[in-house]
Amino acid sequence: MRVIQSVRSIALVLAAMAGLAAGASPAAAQGDLLVAPTRVIINNAGSAEVILSNIGNQPATYRISAELRRMDEDGDFTEVAEADANPAEKTALAMITFAPRRVTLLPGQPQSVRISIRPPEGVPDGEYRVHLNFRAVPPAVKADPADGAAPATGVTIKLVPVYGITIPVFVRRGRLDVAASIGAPKLIRSAAETYIELDLNRTGQRSVYGELIGKAADGTVLFDLRGVAVYPEVARRKLRIPVAADLAAKTKGRVTVEYRELPENGGALIAQTTATFP
Repeated sequence: MRVIQSVRSIALVLAAMAGLAAGASPAAAQGDLLVAPTRVIINNAGSAEVILSNIGNQPATYRISAELRRMDEDGDFTEVAEADANPAEKTALAMITFAPRRVTLLPGQPQSVRISIRPPEGVPDGEYRVHLNFRAVPPAVKADPADGAAPATGVTIKLVPVYGITIPVFVRRGRLDVAASIGAPKLIRSAAETYIELDLNRTGQRSVYGELIGKAADGTVLFDLRGVAVYPEVARRKLRIPVAADLAAKTKGRVTVEYRELPENGGALIAQTTATFP
């Protein structure tokens, strides 16, 4: 039975990784939870599936919820309470439904979460986004005195880690334009590290997503940063990208920085710039 469950789990995850919705990206794991894909795009209306799988060796319970989050220029996210949501964020919450909202899985067992999008009448064209949060529910733990010892007179605190994975779900309506450019990179060297600072600029009506690749004059790859997004609430994202110590000498001279779609999405060039460092 365990073999059958494991085979089915692998098959479902591979299907999700292949892209159950346009723009889907591969799986992410945290603790004993595996989620695939990690990014969902639905055009206009329709449905998609996300597969979660218990890759641990004990039964586990997970709670699924919808959240609103906003990106800042550093790429960090801030949770937004529904009461503080803007009209587009409220519309995003109103158009998404999903089930189930709580699951308990045996080791190796997968579960599909069905996402449905039904835009209200008269919704303007644009990109709408909700973040789905998959969070482990810690099991109840009894506080028993160790080895029959007398109970302690003070307060005992036991910390139980609670892990989770959050993925964005995008709804795109209409023909939405987007363009990106890379601000002039700067090279920062110190005794401890070498890194390149740059701005990734975005214009248009939707988010942009891809990988940043830095190449030395001889073609050596200095860095390859996957999954870099700039969401519509910001016009630019500031990045500080470390260069490995054994490649630091290669940063002298001409360096090319490319922003491309991920290979699984075609790998097309989105933006490019060059800089010459002393």
